[in-house]
Amino acid sequence: MDYGGGNYSTTSYGAQGGMTGGGFMGGSQGGSSSQQNAGKGSLGKDTLRPCTIKQVLDAAQPHPDADFKIDDVEVQQLTFVGQIRNISMQTTNITYKLDDGTGTVEVKQWIDAEATNSLGMGDAAKPPSSGLVENEWARVWGRLKAFNNRRHVGAHVIRPITDKMEITYHLLEATYVHLYFTKGPLEPAGAKGANGAGVNGQMDGAYGESDMGMGAGKLSRLSATAKRVYQCLKESPQNNEGLHVQNIAASTKIPVTEVMKAGDELLADSLIFTTVDDATWALLEF
Repeated sequence: MDYGGGNYSTTSYGAQGGMTGGGFMGGSQGGSSSQQNAGKGSLGKDTLRPCTIKQVLDAAQPHPDADFKIDDVEVQQLTFVGQIRNISMQTTNITYKLDDGTGTVEVKQWIDAEATNSLGMGDAAKPPSSGLVENEWARVWGRLKAFNNRRHVGAHVIRPITDKMEITYHLLEATYVHLYFTKGPLEPAGAKGANGAGVNGQMDGAYGESDMGMGAGKLSRLSATAKRVYQCLKESPQNNEGLHVQNIAASTKIPVTEVMKAGDELLADSLIFTTVDDATWALLEF
């Protein structure tokens, strides 16, 4: 399922509605290809949105007849998980109170009276979905609604969660989608803009990270001075003996004492090695 762009893909936990039996026809959430490629403001409203209960409660509604918005994007179909705190049986519906740690919300599932009577269950009808008991976790698919200034979710489908990893997965998924709409999509690894800049506006490979392989993670932990020294060693003309500390200090305009401290960092992370003496360094290639 595509949340309007990026490389978002489906998983096996059933948060994608009809694609895994969640109660919607396959493709009803994704819309046309134009909707899938649409920007933030034109995302198809029928897209299934994973969220937390706090996001449900905080959803904006400009006026009573308007669609709700989460992260400034219109939403109608929601999915979330929660622990059942209370089950209230009514003649026409079953009301579940769910809590996911970020808030609590009521979920109403309407009872098909004809189907109930045909089964001889009458007013003592039990929840139609087995396994939905208090203190257990459930996943909900439905629509956010408001009545008398109180919000609730009208459930299309509510089912028990049997794999507790689904809870963690859902919270990560909701976080990802929230960050997608508020911070923008992740740029593919190695992608560059017109000026060669990466996601953070820095030049890819500025500190050798684009071609360092195993060393890239180490570079991200270095101090700014150590990164400058590494860059100097990477770009400065040199022979097999590498560069002396004095040459690095002159090239980078960094005091020799600071260059020595930066060298200790690089040596400790096995990014450089000493050659003819302790003050002459060369890059350790990966």
